[in-house]
Amino acid sequence: MQKTLLSGVKPTGEAHIGNYFGAMRQFVDRQDDYRQFIFIANYHALTSVSDGALLQNLTLELAMDYLAIGIDPKKTTLFLQSDVPEVTELAWIFNTITTVPYLSRAHAFKDAEAKNKEVNVGLFDYPILMAADILMYGADIVPVGLDQKQHIEIARDTAQKFNRIFGETFKIPEAMILEEVKTVPGTDGRKMSKSYGNVIGLFASDEEIRKAVMSIPTDSKGVDEPKDPSVCKVFAIHELFPGENTEALRARYLSGGIGYKEVKDLLVEKIIAFVSPMRARREEIARNPEAVLKILREGGEVARAHAQRMMDDVRGKVGLTFK
Repeated sequence: MQKTLLSGVKPTGEAHIGNYFGAMRQFVDRQDDYRQFIFIANYHALTSVSDGALLQNLTLELAMDYLAIGIDPKKTTLFLQSDVPEVTELAWIFNTITTVPYLSRAHAFKDAEAKNKEVNVGLFDYPILMAADILMYGADIVPVGLDQKQHIEIARDTAQKFNRIFGETFKIPEAMILEEVKTVPGTDGRKMSKSYGNVIGLFASDEEIRKAVMSIPTDSKGVDEPKDPSVCKVFAIHELFPGENTEALRARYLSGGIGYKEVKDLLVEKIIAFVSPMRARREEIARNPEAVLKILREGGEVARAHAQRMMDDVRGKVGLTFK
């Protein structure tokens, strides 16, 4: 029997190569091996997006991104989180067995608190909604970046606690983290993130790609000086892309004879060659947004049917319905 893989991405800005190498490509690579539920996390996005028209646009754009990278809706259930309202009901039920001190240890909340940000309840409760997303569909595997591993641990704890109180109901999910790509560096050296504004867009124009790559900081070593590829953020991005020339480039770093301008030019060429086919597919998909919405609606029907069966069981076990 096929195992179930689940993941979702917030529609809070353009997809970037960090999203692709950190998670999105796994969905394409594994859609023949797993039963996949991939959702656009628009409920989660409400913690930071307070413009309805903008959220609609970002949601549709992200759906196009998924399809452009190679997600096949015949193999993968692609849907909107909000098309399965049962997930918020399950999150509420999980809230009633979760303590405030436990959630206070969540990284996102602690980071916001450390920066003296006024945290909305949605951000504080974010891990519980994510646990509901994961557990609703019986996920065996959840691909995440290393920084998201805690969310899977919270989902596991929540499942185990519910099962202990009310009886065996939820599978205990496992995180899937690609060892070779735990964190993709951004153009400023920090983790690539929309919130840092340090991204290289997955469907960016050639000029936008060049501008982003050329902004990556390097040390001041000259062309002839040996350089350490293990600390160079430009080289770290080179390593993400397939090709036999990476080891040759590493050798040139160590021996000297290559300058950072050439290294960046080579990276620009590599990125453009890689993203161009996907960018062309996306342009074609964007010409028919109704077809994209149809795919999302059909995926939502499949996901909701599964969620309704799960919630019938959950409601009975917690005492909300009579048998």
